[in-house]
Amino acid sequence: MIFIDKPVSLNEIWNNRKTTYSEMLKFAVDIENEWIVIDGEMHADCETLLLEKGSKQENIWGANLYPRNDEPDFLEFTSFINLRPSLNNQSMDIQSSELRNSIRNIVNKLLIKE
Repeated sequence: MIFIDKPVSLNEIWNNRKTTYSEMLKFAVDIENEWIVIDGEMHADCETLLLEKGSKQENIWGANLYPRNDEPDFLEFTSFINLRPSLNNQSMDIQSSELRNSIRNIVNKLLIKE
């Protein structure tokens, strides 16, 4: 897994990934600190590393990234860690368009497509 807090090359991450997914990278994002942990076997693995770095649970969300795709198929906002009834998210999909936009902005800021 890779902890990201400053811009990096998405191609470099993809070409050196440790997971064996053929089309995607799983990641978790801290929307408060604007941190990403990417290339975990499960979103929960990425979430755990963010918690170890000091993230707060309520600020961490999971998603999938498809490096070979363009929008709208570049990001998928689905993960078991997103099941958060206490934060008004009743499904694995992130339901808030505002939250999706925040995550999209963080991804575009930190993962540079070349």
